[in-house]
Amino acid sequence: MKTLNDAFEHTLADIYWAENALTKALPKVSKAVSSAELKKAMDDHLKETKGHIKTLEAVFKSIGKEAKGEKCDAMDGLLKEADGLIEEASGHALDVALIGAAQAVEHYEIARYGTLREWAKVLGNEEAHTLLTSILDEEKAANNKLTALAVTAINASGKAAKK
Repeated sequence: MKTLNDAFEHTLADIYWAENALTKALPKVSKAVSSAELKKAMDDHLKETKGHIKTLEAVFKSIGKEAKGEKCDAMDGLLKEADGLIEEASGHALDVALIGAAQAVEHYEIARYGTLREWAKVLGNEEAHTLLTSILDEEKAANNKLTALAVTAINASGKAAKK
């Protein structure tokens, strides 16, 4: 990479791979959790993620490129961490650990989409900027939902189990 445009295209391919990998991981996470509310949150996010892939394909089109992914080492690591939690934990511990892992994924996505959005603006691609802003807003909302779920239900249910 030598230019901002090169970095933009590389990072776009990176997040495209990440979103596609996430569509394969979310069903496994949904199946592993015991909380019905957390399961619903994972299932809802799977639907959103599939929409993000379509939006990313529109971003690629807006810059005259074919949608393609490039392995995202960060997302790969986050998903491996979730797999490890599924193997090591159970019950309430698994639910709280996986909601934390899901938020790590959201924080990564928020960072990537925020960066890509600003790069699109600097590069003068208003369509990409608008599309990336829409994904960024959804990722922030997903993170807020996970926080609310953790604080009001998932984490709190562990107090009773501890006593």
